[in-house]
Amino acid sequence: MSSFLLSRSAQSIQQLAAGGTLVDQLATQFAVKYGFRPSASEQRSWRMSLPALAQELVESGLGDVEMLIEYQLPLSSLRADVVLAGIHPETGRSSYVVVELKQWSTATADPDEPRLCTVPNLNRSLLHPVAQVEQYCEYLADFTRVLHDRTDDLVGVAYLHNADDAGVASLLELPPRQYGHLFTASNRSALRTFLNTRLAPKSGVQAAEDLTSSKIAPSRQLMTVAADEIKHQRNFVLLDEQQVAYLMVLRAVRQARQADNKEVIVVTGGPGSGKSVIALELLGELYRNGHSAIHATGSKSFTTTLRKTAGKGTTRVQKLFQYFNSFGQADRNGLDVLICDEAHRIRETSNNRYTPAAKRSTKPQVEELLDAARVPVFLLDEHQVVRPGELGSYDEIAAKANEKGLTVRPIDLNGQFRCGGSRAYEQWVLNLLGLTDGTAAAWQGDDRFDVEVADSPADLETRLAAKLADGFGARMTAGFCWKWSDADPSTGLVDDVVIGDWQRPWNVKGDRGINGAPPAQLWATDPAGFGQVGCIYTAQGFEYDWNGVIFGPDLVWRTDHWVADPAASKDTVVARAKPSEFDRLIKHTYKVLLTRGMRGTVLYSTDPETQAKFRELVHA
Repeated sequence: MSSFLLSRSAQSIQQLAAGGTLVDQLATQFAVKYGFRPSASEQRSWRMSLPALAQELVESGLGDVEMLIEYQLPLSSLRADVVLAGIHPETGRSSYVVVELKQWSTATADPDEPRLCTVPNLNRSLLHPVAQVEQYCEYLADFTRVLHDRTDDLVGVAYLHNADDAGVASLLELPPRQYGHLFTASNRSALRTFLNTRLAPKSGVQAAEDLTSSKIAPSRQLMTVAADEIKHQRNFVLLDEQQVAYLMVLRAVRQARQADNKEVIVVTGGPGSGKSVIALELLGELYRNGHSAIHATGSKSFTTTLRKTAGKGTTRVQKLFQYFNSFGQADRNGLDVLICDEAHRIRETSNNRYTPAAKRSTKPQVEELLDAARVPVFLLDEHQVVRPGELGSYDEIAAKANEKGLTVRPIDLNGQFRCGGSRAYEQWVLNLLGLTDGTAAAWQGDDRFDVEVADSPADLETRLAAKLADGFGARMTAGFCWKWSDADPSTGLVDDVVIGDWQRPWNVKGDRGINGAPPAQLWATDPAGFGQVGCIYTAQGFEYDWNGVIFGPDLVWRTDHWVADPAASKDTVVARAKPSEFDRLIKHTYKVLLTRGMRGTVLYSTDPETQAKFRELVHA
């Protein structure tokens, strides 16, 4: 599957537009690639903006330059409007111009944060188009090997073809840079001059082929760079709504200090959409600039791993990573920022079985978190609620914030980094499990992500071991359908997960490794974690290249629907839930397990009918 919807010369695009077939071709390609029709607004954008750009190229003598339309960034579902591919007039090397097209006629830069802006009739902050295209260029250069060490061959342009300079005067105050130049209808001649400095009047077909066939550099995974991120410099490139979330928090921090103001930022997004990347970027920036900020989660595994990697050798940094139940006695607004990562795991209260009666509180945990900082930030995925009593949702947070008279700023992340950038795979999983209005359908394939069905658990492990041998990360996970025994210090872990003649242990239960197997909280990141089967509580919040998922008898396919069986679950807390609640939680559990892989997932079910359904849906 190609990384673009259409690749044609500017002259050809102009002719297709004149003949009235351009949008139809793009819509058809979009439906084939993504499995649904593009929205009316997207088609309108194509109809208005693409001919405007093609005209500028043709009238500049650049009609042979190749236009890669809706170019999908590597390991992401985000798309650049157009990437122009051609030959540099001076170096003779391949040259690329990323173009962000806007139909805006007027727009105003945010006076407190010039990288944000507002547009009439849209009641939310948007990323400045120069900042947007700049991030696209940085990301493309970072992940496309043909551009490594050749960053001079890439530039970015934002073209507001319906605007004049007066209508976007404040946007023009943001200085241009290599990856970000802004042009309007008022300065079309300047745009043409600029394009001629980057592209020669020659065919761009070979340059386009060089780009689209380039190898993709591996993503810098979250845990391995967290230490440098926190203590030294930024390592991640934030895109679109990720950047909006980041900038809105920084703006809220400034306003909180200057005007005694308080805002609540709620960021929602699916697996791998960058929530934890934003959290680390923010924590690093705030920490380096002297703001009091804490990162908190409801996951012992995730917090322990962050402490181990981001705070390695520095107890001061390790203390930046806390738990949701740490703020019951916190001073009101005592922190500048509290970053609540994995906020779908917020509980009803911060009490647990060890809380003394005298210290038990009826105050909701979400209220404790709201009270603890001037700017509380919540990052969550509502499809990852996997236990009774987990209440973290946008509605819950917003309702409590509104009771307190606080402004809530919602941000929806629509990017996709985990699952190899495959929006198609995430949607396939949601449809498979009945978590959307869609129905279970055949996997159509995606060159960014592989789905396989193993013949047996031994076959699943063999496939993953082969990926390990090729230098990839890999882990096995399963539904919680087998007992989880305590390890024997002398003999090691117990082979609890028994399927036929195949048997393997669960990951370690406690905080200490056993006979070479890592402690539970490090199972996903320690190389010695392969060979043990991970459960939902150790896998949630982590990522690895290849993901093996064993469906147990707690969720089986019968004729045309799923049947959830609490009697088959060994998770005593979840199994006690009401039937409808158990059905929802167990589907969320498998949804989390299915979306841990960045490059591929191998499926297996212990149930013959479910295994047959997987075979029907996945033709590998």
